[in-house]
Amino acid sequence: MTVLVASDLDRTLIYSAAALGLTMPDPEAPRLLCVEIHEGRPLSFMTETAAALLAELTEDPSVVFVPTTTRTRKQYQRINFPGRPAPYAICANGGQLLVDGVPDRAWRRTVAARLAEECAPLEEVHAHLLAVADPAWLRKARVAEDLFAYLVVERALVPEEWLKALAEWAESRGWTVSLQGRKIYAVPRPLTKSAAMREVARRTGAELTLAAGDSLLDADLLLAADRAWRPGHGELADSEWTAPGVRALAEAGVLAGETIVREFGRTAGVGTLAP
Repeated sequence: MTVLVASDLDRTLIYSAAALGLTMPDPEAPRLLCVEIHEGRPLSFMTETAAALLAELTEDPSVVFVPTTTRTRKQYQRINFPGRPAPYAICANGGQLLVDGVPDRAWRRTVAARLAEECAPLEEVHAHLLAVADPAWLRKARVAEDLFAYLVVERALVPEEWLKALAEWAESRGWTVSLQGRKIYAVPRPLTKSAAMREVARRTGAELTLAAGDSLLDADLLLAADRAWRPGHGELADSEWTAPGVRALAEAGVLAGETIVREFGRTAGVGTLAP
């Protein structure tokens, strides 16, 4: 049986120093492995146990591991996962499907056609973000892969009423707003990780799909999988979101990431490192 494992990355499988959720110093804190370096500095981590479990999972021929992220291709390619290289990766929230590291042009054309039919253009949304963002808390504004836009902000200074108003404005135009760490994403509603996951499942003939994620942009992915997990932190946990087939974990931070990998292995029938 072929098992497809589609996992969100940031704050689900890998963690920045700020997102680790560890109290330091702590003699019982887990040992960490750096899996991403950016501009000469360590950026993202897993526990060493999670890394070993992931390597074991990806080496199993019955498992298709599919990193699934809102990151752009360039941002995704900074990550150096343990184990066998992933044959597929989903980037840009489903807008890019990489096959052995190369973008699938047919998939991108399919996505572009659907966005053109179902939601307001990116240019309109990006212009609105720039017009309504307050320079007091806005740090950067970016467009990703010509598919969606996001702001980098000082999160503590962003008014909740502003976020609510932006979400309502975006919804009326077929877009979704999500706050993740210091980033506010505006993403077309038809641009989903679940659609790309279903395409990979079709191509691989997967009979069982497993998924994990922490944000509102992951909800469709979790709903589309046969079995899914969400950590005890993030947008989904904050809203107490749940659904049939989705297990809400008690663990938060990098230890949740370790639990998620362990659950992937256990459910797929792979792994010898579990205590």
